[in-house]
Amino acid sequence: MSDATSMAQAFASGRNDPVQALEQALVHASMAPSVFISLTAERARREAEAAAARWRAGQPLSAFDGVPLAWKDLFDVAGSITTAGAAYRRKAAPALVDAPSVGLLCRAGMVSLGKTNLSELAYSGLGLNPHFGTPHNPNGSDQPRIPGGSSSGSAVAVAAGIVPIAMGTDTAGSIRIPAALNGVVGYRSSCRRYSRDGVFPLAHTLDSLGPLTRSVRDALAIDDLLNGRTQQHVARSLKGQHFVLEQGTLEDIEPAVRNNLLRAVDQLKAAGALIEVRASATFQATLNLIKQDGWLGSFEAFALHENLLDSRDAEQLDPRVRRRLEAARELPASQLLHLIDARRRLQLQLVDELDGAVLITPTVAHVAPALAPLQADDELFVKTNLATLRLTMPGSLLDMPGVSLPSGRDALGLPTGLLLSAPSGEDARLLRAALSVETTLNF
Repeated sequence: MSDATSMAQAFASGRNDPVQALEQALVHASMAPSVFISLTAERARREAEAAAARWRAGQPLSAFDGVPLAWKDLFDVAGSITTAGAAYRRKAAPALVDAPSVGLLCRAGMVSLGKTNLSELAYSGLGLNPHFGTPHNPNGSDQPRIPGGSSSGSAVAVAAGIVPIAMGTDTAGSIRIPAALNGVVGYRSSCRRYSRDGVFPLAHTLDSLGPLTRSVRDALAIDDLLNGRTQQHVARSLKGQHFVLEQGTLEDIEPAVRNNLLRAVDQLKAAGALIEVRASATFQATLNLIKQDGWLGSFEAFALHENLLDSRDAEQLDPRVRRRLEAARELPASQLLHLIDARRRLQLQLVDELDGAVLITPTVAHVAPALAPLQADDELFVKTNLATLRLTMPGSLLDMPGVSLPSGRDALGLPTGLLLSAPSGEDARLLRAALSVETTLNF
């Protein structure tokens, strides 16, 4: 499957055009159950026709003019209801204006295909949704498997070839996890890199935005468009680039995840990368902090949704989501303050510890689990959700930008992922390193 950059190159050469690309995307979207909550076909056709005219005139608005993309249904798109994957929001008023991020990519000429499915209120790493259905992971043919969440529909839309780019959000792993489980690239930005206005929130300290793509170069291009830049990105040699492979995360993971990661690391070493294999004291301390003191996002999600939980609309919530939200109701304020203080200390410690290196970990400890057992067993759902989120939560708590890259597949053809992360605010350096890594691995 081609990425957005290749698609736009085809527009420029006349081998394809935005209208044809859109119509193909609409057909594929209609054949993908539960991937989209709504399609914005009328708007998309207007945008595609305008983009096609600009390409014919040799005056594209950007390198991605006419490229179709999808939006996780947390982003406001003018004229569409932002459901947040929740049944109680089915009759909410449509958004009056685009979210700033939607507006920026629209002004770059990109074509908004529609709104993708997600875990209700973005509050699960598995991607199940009893209201709008659960999109099936397109990888593996033995049985239906989870897409990962919460950006489930966005990941599947890219992995299934419906669109080359879909925007997601990530509070505890919601871009990186579905990227890994579906075999695509997922970039979680530092929280303040992009405007979060017009995006339905979950936890204000931890929420971040980012694209799911088929290549790092596409993620870099989206980052440029969202920051008002136009740049050419060329992969640099890995020779001398510094990485830390977090040794502790290689324990308690599936053999395919470990083996594929180690094989990728060997390739990076052969290309000249400097790779330390050791435990990261900061990463391990953050894992322990979350295990002992809980999740900062739990406090913030409850505070955000307390009025909902006390209303009749709470009866419409997925019981699993409702229970998870309610679990934070009685947590002591002292626990929250301890988490906030520890977070600040660990963020500073991380900068000193990595000292310019990029951290390498598995994205998820396992491949995509089977869907049916998780739908049937609440206890298994809770256990699997925690296991799925475990390795991405530290990066979220420390506001580490992260890029999940495909690292290979297991014997059933299910994707595995490796995660590159850096201290908060070091997004540009991380993305450049990810481009070098992807070029070397060439999965």
